[in-house]
Amino acid sequence: MIETTHTEQLFDAFATLADTLVVGYDVLDLLQSLVEYCHDLLDVDSAGILLMNETGDLEVVASTSEANTLVEIMQLDANAGPCLESFTTRTVVSVPDIDVDVDRWPDFSRTASAQGIHSVYAIPLRLRETTIGTLNLMRNERGELGRHDIRAAQALADVATIGILQERTIRDASTIRDQLQQALSSRIVIEQAKGVIAETHQLSMDAAFERIRGHARAQQMSLSVVARQLVAGELRL
Repeated sequence: MIETTHTEQLFDAFATLADTLVVGYDVLDLLQSLVEYCHDLLDVDSAGILLMNETGDLEVVASTSEANTLVEIMQLDANAGPCLESFTTRTVVSVPDIDVDVDRWPDFSRTASAQGIHSVYAIPLRLRETTIGTLNLMRNERGELGRHDIRAAQALADVATIGILQERTIRDASTIRDQLQQALSSRIVIEQAKGVIAETHQLSMDAAFERIRGHARAQQMSLSVVARQLVAGELRL
């Protein structure tokens, strides 16, 4: 029964992503949904996405936890780590035990360990010759991610990538850059909104984001719109 329920939840996740692509979507909301599906349905403790901006650099655009965000930002600052390697090589990078690779990525290993993260699985968001970022799955336990979870994660990542790059909604390279840059800019506003909620209600950043996300879903609004209203003082939660 449990396995059937899990399978049904995966089907629902794919169906929801597919519906989003058909009727139009907010890139940031699509990617946030992707990491939340990975967190809820796979054997991982957090998930995040690094996305390429208009200058070709990677930025954190979606995450399920502040710990995940911190580890990804550290990799960007050090320009080293499994997620960066996955993007550069356009291959899946699996690190079942970060302590084994401590000499390979010392800064990453120290930061991840300090956050309680002990294994990482990084998947490039790619379609043919185009790579736009990476999906990064982090676990508190050591060990390889299960085979079925790996296939599900790769399939979810592929759906999201196709959605972003699909020809019917994105006609040329300049539009792709505009779409992705808009998502990255929206993420900055969301971080500001999280700070507002956290300070006002004395909440953690994770709890603040859940409050913003919950309001957006309840009102059927995009995350970026809710965040902008909060930052501008037009909305109180």
